[in-house]
Amino acid sequence: MIVRKFKNEDSVELAEVIAKTLRTTNSKDYSSEYIENDISFLTADKLIERSNWTNLYVVCEDEKIIGCGAIGSYWGKEDESSLFTIFVLPEYQGQGIGRKIMETLEQDDYFFRAKRIEIPASITAVEFYKKFGYDYKNGVKEIDDEQLYRLEKFR
Repeated sequence: MIVRKFKNEDSVELAEVIAKTLRTTNSKDYSSEYIENDISFLTADKLIERSNWTNLYVVCEDEKIIGCGAIGSYWGKEDESSLFTIFVLPEYQGQGIGRKIMETLEQDDYFFRAKRIEIPASITAVEFYKKFGYDYKNGVKEIDDEQLYRLEKFR
């Protein structure tokens, strides 16, 4: 297993990994309409765009992409960052790949320059992120209008 920076030629395969993960893992917490809407924002073209304003990483086993994660500036701020697009294929979950993604993101320049890191967390992933020291932003333990929890961590 290797973690490396995203390349534009990864975009189609990565979009498929994300779509499969959302449709499988997140289906217990979200409607299919919600999931398909999310997928429409994570197409191959939009992943390439995202890689222009984040550091997007992929996790590969041999040549197959099995997960991803990104970190970037929080609304252009120099001292705040956000984690995005963290996914692991369902058949690889529970094997430490998500942990490896989080460790990679927390070694990135965007992480080190930030005093605060935010994660727009799905219902499905909240407990996973809490294991890394992220907690509810401003103590708000309710989903927002995007059906996400806002988690944060201070350095």
